[in-house]
Amino acid sequence: MEEQAIIERIRTLHPDAVIDVAGEDCSFEVYVVSESFAGQGTLQRQKPILALFRDEIRSGALHALTVRAKTPAEQQGNSGLVQIRQ
Repeated sequence: MEEQAIIERIRTLHPDAVIDVAGEDCSFEVYVVSESFAGQGTLQRQKPILALFRDEIRSGALHALTVRAKTPAEQQGNSGLVQIRQ
């Protein structure tokens, strides 16, 4: 799966999000920063994003997808280990 395809699919759920993708082939980690995550727990943030890729995960076309979802305020408080491109 291509990084741009992953970004476009996540944008259908979170059009305001800043999204960055790392990985290759069939294993990716996505960083999604959106105000829409406010008030949600980790699983509430991750499940809808993972559901977008259900078919690819089931078929094995996508082996691993790690979702890191934060609000802008949480990202600001980050230790700086994750860089989000805007």
